[in-house]
Amino acid sequence: MKREWEGESIVILDFGSQYTQLIARRIRAESVFSVILPHSAGIEEIMAENPKGLVLSGGPADLTEENALRLEVDIYSLGVPVLGICYGMQLISQMKGAELERADHREYGHTKIEADTDSALFRGTPVEQKVWMSHGVRLKSIPAGFRAIASSVGCPIAAMSNDEERIYGLQFHPEVFHTENGIEILQNFLFEICCCDKVWSSKSFVELEVLRIRERVGDARVLCAVSGGVDSSVMAALVDRAIGKQLVPVFVDNGLLRENEAEEVREILAGCLTTDLVFVDAADEFLSRLNGITDPEEKRKIIGTAFIDIFERESEKHGPFAFLAQGTLYPDVIESRSTFGPSDTIKSHHNVGGLPDEMSFELIEPLSLLFKDEVREVGKFLDLPAVQIERHPFPGPGLAVRVPGAIVREDLDLLRRVDRIFIDGLRREGLYDDVWQAFAVLLPVRSVGVMGDERTYQKAAVLRAVTSTDGMTADWARLPYDFLQDIANEIINKVDGVNRVVYDISSKPPSTIEWE
Repeated sequence: MKREWEGESIVILDFGSQYTQLIARRIRAESVFSVILPHSAGIEEIMAENPKGLVLSGGPADLTEENALRLEVDIYSLGVPVLGICYGMQLISQMKGAELERADHREYGHTKIEADTDSALFRGTPVEQKVWMSHGVRLKSIPAGFRAIASSVGCPIAAMSNDEERIYGLQFHPEVFHTENGIEILQNFLFEICCCDKVWSSKSFVELEVLRIRERVGDARVLCAVSGGVDSSVMAALVDRAIGKQLVPVFVDNGLLRENEAEEVREILAGCLTTDLVFVDAADEFLSRLNGITDPEEKRKIIGTAFIDIFERESEKHGPFAFLAQGTLYPDVIESRSTFGPSDTIKSHHNVGGLPDEMSFELIEPLSLLFKDEVREVGKFLDLPAVQIERHPFPGPGLAVRVPGAIVREDLDLLRRVDRIFIDGLRREGLYDDVWQAFAVLLPVRSVGVMGDERTYQKAAVLRAVTSTDGMTADWARLPYDFLQDIANEIINKVDGVNRVVYDISSKPPSTIEWE
């Protein structure tokens, strides 16, 4: 089925920049569809997206090195505008015959440039503006047919253009928040140069995806796992809108959820879905399999295997099913085909989509084109309650990765009470929406304390709150001192078994958000 926004795609060729996904999100925020492809994509793969323009991302490599990443096809033969960002601009220049050199004055962070505001890229922006630079290599000369349209103290060619061929380059990053007029520059590329129309929206996506699901599924039945998180809830609501009673959503209580979470999720989903939710209480089974296990990777694998076993049983009980629906997002798709090949495993990700081939399901992944913020917008369009849409991310293994070491019921109960006090406090003080994720961790250590003139020897709890946009990087949240003091006192006074509370002030990187 033809997409409504076909012919309106901006294709981003990824050279490994940490900002590549941000470019795509900035473009989509302007109601223009964007797609990320690896730098090695062929002409046919690029043309399949019907591009209105191409963006070459930045990257960590050095084009003065022999093994630097380069384009493998002639993108200029496509006849669409091209924008190179940082590494992308240098690559365009090199391909067009210009020389590169190591800069005498390397530029990282805020840099002031002077722009030619008569140029198409900078139209409507000030002559002097602050941008975000990140480079140690610069153009030694400008390619034939190009002209410099911006400069800085350390970079005489901070931007360039060839208006006849509609090829442009920026040595800085317009997609990051720190570039003052970055959005305006991207808007000029999208609407003045590529002549895109604003046709990408939550409404257009939902309307078309519903038709696509109906067409593909026909009269068949679909099994889906719902965890109560944003992704699975939106996915289930979208598929439910398409096929109604043909959908069988399954919620598994693995005994590793937060306090009252199973009941709350059942209540919310019951009000969002037209079909009945299958509820499976598997807490005893999960905790039995996890008994005595301390290695975090082994915990994750055991939990993933348990989910698979349970879904096999449920599919036999409620089946037959031709399809399995899951809440895969676009970042998952992008990361599954790394620019540089297989990347290091930081930790295993629990995903019910890892079901065995012998189950013979066809996958339905209706959110696989969306970023997290777009999923939330789709959830709003589908009338999911705000408390569900704005919910903080929760890991698939649940509290198993928030109790380092062996897991016992008593520790899980302690952690649930600590976590509830922390989250309720954030909501009460209006701080919940200011952080990307917040939770508590129960440490496998005891510390000495004094309560009522008596010595105590009890567990220590960690509070963790971070700010982020997508979880790939994160900074610790600067919560008010008075709030932290009040919450720590409330936890120690109300949770018998915890006599010490600490606050985690590590960022990602070098730390991860979760403790395991």
